[in-house]
Amino acid sequence: MSTPQIVRHADAKALAEDVALRLVDEIVRAEADGRAFHLVLTGGGIGIAALEAVRDHAAESGIDWSHVHLWWGDERFLPAGHPDRNETQACAALIDAIDIPATQVHPMPAADGMDGDHAAHAATRYSRELAVAARGRGPVPAFDVCLLGVGPDAHIASLFPGLPQIGEDEAATAPVHDSPKPPPTRITLTLPSINSSRQVWLLASGESKAEAVRLGLSGADPNEAPVAAARGTDRTVFWIDEAAAARL
Repeated sequence: MSTPQIVRHADAKALAEDVALRLVDEIVRAEADGRAFHLVLTGGGIGIAALEAVRDHAAESGIDWSHVHLWWGDERFLPAGHPDRNETQACAALIDAIDIPATQVHPMPAADGMDGDHAAHAATRYSRELAVAARGRGPVPAFDVCLLGVGPDAHIASLFPGLPQIGEDEAATAPVHDSPKPPPTRITLTLPSINSSRQVWLLASGESKAEAVRLGLSGADPNEAPVAAARGTDRTVFWIDEAAAARL
């Protein structure tokens, strides 16, 4: 696993802008290399702000979205189109404004889908979709960049401190039924899936995230601070603003 790097910015706006520019560069580079680009999206205020900034830069950069696949790190198990779903917010921020093949957008199942209210079945179905995309090379495709928001409690995706999903080391995804943050039922990538990513980018803005950032960089127990266990194979970057860096 890679050693974390820190990229600091004055405020959330500058942070989201730089994340977007770097992400656009990564996508364009993959296109030039003639390879697919697998991106894991996150929700949250700073994550969605970064996607809005990507949208604003996409046209000028000339991105060809035909080689890009979009996945999600976690999702609230709510009906399709619910405003609290990460998918819904990502569509409004970016996806609805770009020319990407629908078959290359891979949202996590919704609570009114074919799995009904069975989050475990929905998580298994998403694992199967990931495995198909991996083409026999592993349980998940080779994610190029995995975007992760950082919660004030040091959670990432829907891996919360003290919950058993942190220790899941076999399945690519897991259902969450007792999230301390509403709604209680969610679907999440597991740590092995996250850590198979070439690059893991952790986004944190605001003083409320300062302690979580400190824990994430200090080698804390993942059961107490899941953010401390998120590492990319090639690169791990903490994108933070000055407020989130207050305890470093």
